[in-house]
Amino acid sequence: MLIFESQRDARGQTRRLLWLFALTVLLLVVTVNLALLVGWGLTWAFWKPGGFSLPRYFFEVNTGMTLLFVLGGWWVEASRLSQGGGVALARQIGARELQPSGNIDEQRFGNIVHEMAIASGMKPPAAMVLARDASINALATGWDEADAVVAVTRGALEHLTREELQGLVAHELSHIREGDTRLNMRLVGMVFGLEMLYRLGHELFEPDEHDRRMVLALLGLCLMVAGWLGWVAGHALQAAVSRQREYLADARAVQWTRSRDAIGGVLRKIMTQQREGAERRRIGSMVQHMLLVGSESGKVAGWFDSHPTLEQRVRRIYGRAMPAMPLPKERDQGAPSAFRTAATDDAGGPGWTMS
Repeated sequence: MLIFESQRDARGQTRRLLWLFALTVLLLVVTVNLALLVGWGLTWAFWKPGGFSLPRYFFEVNTGMTLLFVLGGWWVEASRLSQGGGVALARQIGARELQPSGNIDEQRFGNIVHEMAIASGMKPPAAMVLARDASINALATGWDEADAVVAVTRGALEHLTREELQGLVAHELSHIREGDTRLNMRLVGMVFGLEMLYRLGHELFEPDEHDRRMVLALLGLCLMVAGWLGWVAGHALQAAVSRQREYLADARAVQWTRSRDAIGGVLRKIMTQQREGAERRRIGSMVQHMLLVGSESGKVAGWFDSHPTLEQRVRRIYGRAMPAMPLPKERDQGAPSAFRTAATDDAGGPGWTMS
């Protein structure tokens, strides 16, 4: 892998995709105006048969309201995600603070976070654990280094070597340093704004308490169509931006650990887990982009997947296809486990899916 070339290409692709996202919003404004123009023309005959005319400032008001929904939706959703900082969001997802005195794996993880923060020239983020997830995964949250969090699953601590865990942490630190979490939160807010436009159309299209639809239902249908197309385009662009950032984070992990087998070994072991059908806890789509590997499945989810496939990422790291790596043998089931205790004590806590 040509590290710096990969980083430069990923940043360039992201800038182009963000411009494309802005173009999508512009096209959405045009689509909304055309849709409402058609809707107004079709409903005009119900109000004033005869000559056709538009209200004053028809296009200006439509454009302003569309931008208000998109930008307002961005602000509302971004504010919700940022409330309480990275630690609060990680707790909502189901993470807890480290317990290094009770488990050697957690102590090792805490040490590695500090080591990789020094190697990357960053302030060490808070280290947390998703103790109820046996799959190999991780996530980074926080708007900046001051409230950043790196959380890993129980499966990552149990199945990864020290070198692989270093690669995993380096990958997540790259997301924080490059501002990926902030970028993705903003994109989530933009998509949320597009969804609000669809919801407005849905409200206008819905029948009243007597199961009758008003004349405005046709305008609502036009808004639903425009909003749905914008939502689809927004999710597709969001996924494309996130995929490029995953490549950049993988490149950073190789650079900071000076080893392809660090992050490469992590991905190859996840390939083994997926082929064996290992259970993965699902997480809401709002924070899918923060994960090392997405947890959603299905054909439609694949179209909007915020991550490249594992095979693509491994090929980018090694320069060729590589086989999956076997997982280490299961640990002694009779041995005491701080994870089991924590998972049992926290059984009534929040799960992965955010409400």
